Amino acid sequence: MKIFIKCFNQKIMLKFTNVFSNFKSLKFLIILSVFFIQNGLAQTNEAFKNATDFGFSENESGVNNTKALQAAVDKGGTILVGKPGTYKLAGTVYIGDSTSLIFGDGVVIKKVAENGIFCQVILNKGALTKTYNKHISIIGMNLMVNGVENWMHDVFGLRGQLGFFYVKDLKIERFRCLDLGKAQFCLQICTFENLLINDVIIKGKKDGIHLGAGKRFKISNCIFETADDAIALAAGDWVTGNPEFGDIEGGVIENCYDLKASILEGAFAKIVASAWVDWKPGIEVRHSDAVVSDGRIYRVIAEVDGKYHKSITKPTFKEGFKVIDGIKWWMHQADTFHTAVVKNVVFRDIFLESQRVPFQIMCYDIDYAHSYFRGAPVPVQSGIALENISVLNNYQKPLISISSPCDLLSIRNSYLNNNGIEFKQAKDFDSYPKTHISFTNCVFQNNGESMLIRNKRIGDDIYLKTSGSMETGEGFKAKVEEGSGKIHVDSDLKGLK
Repeated sequence: MKIFIKCFNQKIMLKFTNVFSNFKSLKFLIILSVFFIQNGLAQTNEAFKNATDFGFSENESGVNNTKALQAAVDKGGTILVGKPGTYKLAGTVYIGDSTSLIFGDGVVIKKVAENGIFCQVILNKGALTKTYNKHISIIGMNLMVNGVENWMHDVFGLRGQLGFFYVKDLKIERFRCLDLGKAQFCLQICTFENLLINDVIIKGKKDGIHLGAGKRFKISNCIFETADDAIALAAGDWVTGNPEFGDIEGGVIENCYDLKASILEGAFAKIVASAWVDWKPGIEVRHSDAVVSDGRIYRVIAEVDGKYHKSITKPTFKEGFKVIDGIKWWMHQADTFHTAVVKNVVFRDIFLESQRVPFQIMCYDIDYAHSYFRGAPVPVQSGIALENISVLNNYQKPLISISSPCDLLSIRNSYLNNNGIEFKQAKDFDSYPKTHISFTNCVFQNNGESMLIRNKRIGDDIYLKTSGSMETGEGFKAKVEEGSGKIHVDSDLKGLK
């Protein structure tokens, strides 16, 4: 790599040599690079690139800025936007392999509708062809949605302000969005490997971070104030919620805050499973249902009214959408598996101020989505661990609501009020597998009786173990409600011993 130095003397070199000996962080490298560029000390087309050299400016229109930033990103490598200011953007910027887009302090990216509303601010190029992109970083973006929303455009089911589909080694860090609207998720990533999201603040009306199929991820140091889900792990989702099905596995979510929002729905963490069947003549399907046919998964797009439609002719087309027997089918993906679940995910150091049910391990059964098709393999979610969970409100709501099959759930080192677990029956499940639950080294702060487990499922078999418990509430007494199932208890808590 050749760097051409202008006006660079021994004194400056000595200064930066001393600093380098103490600071070897990415943040300092960014500051150093911006210093070089702003002071005319370095110019290169091979390493750091200044987006302003391509015409990206706080004084330009959104249309021109979109073209300029696209030209910079097309070069790959590290692109810097260092000068503080508000930069308009009027369209999607498509990012490819081995590209880092870094925004300095005081830089704001503002969506504008100069060419009409649009969806993604950033979208990986491979999303358009289901081709993996690798080694992408978005650092320091402060996004102003500015009311400019288009819930989908390039990829059906991909509706994040930042959207990534078919991506490996993705990092999103020091991201801010404080005006998220109703139509789009903020960060959406589907079909991924090796994902790192760190230092994020998201406020608004839709999902903060929405994940589809993927493995190996970490979400850390985040603050959410969202009307809908703060984090959605949607292995199985609404037909408009993700562009592909698939397991989500091997993740850590830590040091996150769920603040109280003015509008409440969703969860802090929604954990969604789904399962479907093979197509057969005469099968009755409704909006959002999925079937396997001819080596592919197809989904139904219909009126959101819960009505069933009989399918006589087998869907076999290879891409896009097609109406057959009056049913609109979407060729969802070229796969033949029948379940999508979340497994082996740890939630650690989570602080809950919002009054909603924070953890929802679920299958949908609403007009918008029908997660489980009767007769499909049972989609068992597994290995969900909660560690150091702090409930910072006194609302008498469950800590966890479970309507999907879940075989293993552990809660450790957590501070609970009257926040237990509620099991709900999802439609079309004839039975559920056993569920094992452990509470270890938890502090129970509620005064009086506290419902630890309430079962509303038919014939459920639940195994509960508590150990190392501390009871600080006056007159605390735990209880369980079996309903029509059976709860097997091994507990050190008053009321359950």
